Order: sequence, then C-alpha cells, then structure tokens
Amino acid sequence: MKERLQKILAKAGIASRRGSEQLIRAGRIRVNDAIVTEMGIKVDPGIDIVTFDGQCINIEEKQTVLVNKPPGYVTTLSDPQGRPVVADLVADIPLRLFPVGRLDLESEGALLMTNDGELADRILHPRYEVKKTYQAEVVGMPSKFQLKRLEQGISIDGVQTRPASIRVLQQGQNRTLIEVVIHEGKKRQVRKMFLAIGHRVLRLKRTAYGCLHLGTLSPGKYRRLSQADIKKIFSEKIPFTIKNIPA
Repeated sequence: MKERLQKILAKAGIASRRGSEQLIRAGRIRVNDAIVTEMGIKVDPGIDIVTFDGQCINIEEKQTVLVNKPPGYVTTLSDPQGRPVVADLVADIPLRLFPVGRLDLESEGALLMTNDGELADRILHPRYEVKKTYQAEVVGMPSKFQLKRLEQGISIDGVQTRPASIRVLQQGQNRTLIEVVIHEGKKRQVRKMFLAIGHRVLRLKRTAYGCLHLGTLSPGKYRRLSQADIKKIFSEKIPFTIKNIPA
C-alpha cells in the first residue's frame, strides 16, 4: 500500500516527519534510484526501493528508551568536534535511535530516544502540550515577583513564552533549587527564562516528560519503555501554580 514518503521514513526510524522532509529537500532520499526532493510523493515500501544516503531503509521494530543524559554529551548522533554524543549511550541497541528534542551540552537528565518518527512528532508537536519538568539550580534567590513573571510568560528573543509552573524546592546561602514545568521546547529556554530575570542557571536537569519520571535511573544509563510508560508521557496537564516562594 502506498504511503507518503516522509511517513515511511519516520516509520523506518530515519527521522521524525519534519526531519524527513528536510532530508527529502536536501536530496538525500532516492526512490528506485531517482532523487526525490518534492513533498507529497507516495511510495509502496513493498515494491519501491527507498534509500537514505545510498543505504536501503527497512521498517524496524519500534523501540523507545528513556536515557539519563550526563553533562558533556551532545544531543546528536554524531559530532564533527569529536565530543561524546547521546548515541554512544545506546550503542548496544541494534537499532538506529534518534533523540526526541534536545538537551544542551551542559544540561542533564531525561532524554527520550526512539526510532518511531510518529511518536517523536506527537511528543514535540505543541498541540499535544507534553509537559517537561526541570530542576534548575540558580544563582541567588529570585523573588516572588520575579518568578510570577516566569509563571505568566516572559519575552525571550522577542517571543513570549507560555505559562509555566514554578515551585521552590530548596534555598541555600546564595543558590536556589527550583522546579520548572513547561510544555515548550525552545532552544535553551529554561536557562534564558532565568537569565531574563537576572538569575543565571548553574545546573539544569530534566526530570520528567508528563508523568514519566527519570526516577532512580543512573547517569549514562537507559531503560526501555513499555506502552504503559509511553502513555504516561501524555497523561497530565501542567498545574499553573507557584508554590513555596518567598516574598
């Protein structure tokens, strides 16, 4: 049965549908030895030969894992500078898993990796409002007024962020540990949010997607997710409340 080329690429774990469209535009996909650069082409994977960078693609079994990314790892499959990449953390899985979204080099914690392009699109698409929970250790002690600005949304790079949930977890002499829950994925968003109110992030850790928590998973390790685990990703909305914040 014929399906759109980008859907087939996503099923094969090459990339998400959006990522597959970029590969098609770049001329990296061939169908029956002809380069395809237009969107909307339909092919029959049982008849047509589809290749990516010269390699035939196969529809693999779907696999999604939760990785505890350590600091210092790049959220890509390869790095021209030779830095450690998250693909190294799942190298013993005989499937091509790609990261769902990103964590910057210095950040750590929960990172989903999968070969299911359709699932990746659902997690990343704004309409599903998948919440992401972070723990941010910041310099100083933000006031209630400052954190209220983050709760309501703040301008970053000329774009207003959507509401967030904020909870102070711990305060030290000159540092504060704050839980932040958002359902956006702008580049370095949490770091930029706190920088906008004058408090630099010292350490940032993602702890959950929806109700799927990192738990006791050790840094650098992963665990395979069941269908029940995947349902937890989409199972809870953000509670927009600020708690335990000093005046």
